[in-house]
Amino acid sequence: MNLVGIQILERFCIEHGDVREQVKAWIAEVRSADWRAPQDIKEEYSSASFVVENQVYFNLKGKRYRLQVKISYGLQIVKIVWIGTHAEYTKRMKRGQGGR
Repeated sequence: MNLVGIQILERFCIEHGDVREQVKAWIAEVRSADWRAPQDIKEEYSSASFVVENQVYFNLKGKRYRLQVKISYGLQIVKIVWIGTHAEYTKRMKRGQGGR
């Protein structure tokens, strides 16, 4: 998969160093993945949440952080949309910014 918006993750990891290694591992896994459908992701990430328009949320550091991406399966592109704490995610959902 091709990854777009990696600078969002890099900036986030500067402030949240505790998730840096997991983000690096996630990036490596995505780059080597060949996701053709949501089921392909679910096989690797059972806690991933799927929402409208091919958006997916991944849990990082348990459920401490949430990572939102948009996937184009046909083009093999994963675009970083947002990353934040679970509390920030909850606020986004209440404001209707979470893609659901």
